[in-house]
Amino acid sequence: MFTHTAPGMVVDTTRTALVLTDMQNDFLSPHGAAYGLLADSLAANHTAENLEKLLAAAQQCTLPVFISPHYYYPHDDTWVVPTGPLEALAHRIGLVRRVGPLSLEHFEHSGADFPQRYKPYINDGKTIVTSPHKAYSAATNDLLLQLHRHRIEKVILAGPVGNLCVEAHMRNFIEHGFEMAMVRDATAGTKNEEGDGYQAALVNWRFMAQALWTTAETVAAMRAAAEDAVPLSAENGSTVRLRRDVGRERG
Repeated sequence: MFTHTAPGMVVDTTRTALVLTDMQNDFLSPHGAAYGLLADSLAANHTAENLEKLLAAAQQCTLPVFISPHYYYPHDDTWVVPTGPLEALAHRIGLVRRVGPLSLEHFEHSGADFPQRYKPYINDGKTIVTSPHKAYSAATNDLLLQLHRHRIEKVILAGPVGNLCVEAHMRNFIEHGFEMAMVRDATAGTKNEEGDGYQAALVNWRFMAQALWTTAETVAAMRAAAEDAVPLSAENGSTVRLRRDVGRERG
């Protein structure tokens, strides 16, 4: 039995970001195309509510927020290489479908749009919504570039599809040297005849991430980091915020 304790992760709001994947109606709203695959797990974890708590805390604590959406455009239907079973299902049911990369026609309130409860946070003028990931990880969008260009070194990661897109993003981030804190109840998972994807995700996250927190623990870590900020007046009247290390949370 693996009993090694995770080291935990220090939240430092100059170097830590909240990253959320697939924050869209098709995954999170009852009328969404993929909602039925996640419904039981979303309800058990109170995922939608916990994601909102993370967004609210990040906004209050001036923690950078990055959203990695999943969109499919008509030209994605012309792929020649066969897709995997879940991707094939996504194309068949019109998951996160958009008219095109340069058009927002029919976007509002569609499956590709964000639930209304999250829009005040996402549309705050600060949140960075990246280009879409096309399969599961950040390998196919500009999220890694955006994080590096903002000098982010640590990621708090969550999203509704824990055993697929969230885990794929986590693995991608780890391979690129980021420290990872995963939020165990701000996610959910799918099931098939092999077992419960949500439980499989937690097993893998325990092996791989620096921290595995609840939403309450994550919000507390964010707030502690913000409270530890030391404001210094800059010559131009703006504010420079220095942050001392915040104590490590339970892994």
